[in-house]
Amino acid sequence: QVQLVESGGGLVQAGGSLRLSCAASGRTFSSLAMGWFRQAPGKEREFVAGISRTGGSTYFPDSVEGRFTISRDNAKNTVYLQMNGLKPEDTAVYYCAARGLGVSVWPNDYNYWGQGTQVAVSS
Repeated sequence: QVQLVESGGGLVQAGGSLRLSCAASGRTFSSLAMGWFRQAPGKEREFVAGISRTGGSTYFPDSVEGRFTISRDNAKNTVYLQMNGLKPEDTAVYYCAARGLGVSVWPNDYNYWGQGTQVAVSS
């Protein structure tokens, strides 16, 4: 089993930045590919970033490319999502997720999920 705990959400003005953290426990962190997803009210959960087990590969959809970065510290069992240039449409609950294979953009491919952290961007 893997436990994931997100932190770092909050309220920020448009154009601002936030850094989300996700701390993992229960399994060797370096064996897990990690993803960040978000879900706004009335919308499906969507992929916003992924990072391979070693951190050597990262993935982003066009909607956040160039604004969001993902990184991981395997010594600290933590993955980060740095969000810059935030827009009101980035408002959502953000979740981190883990799986034992490679990064996937599909939520159903992930075995483990955190509880989520709210991000709100005001205009």
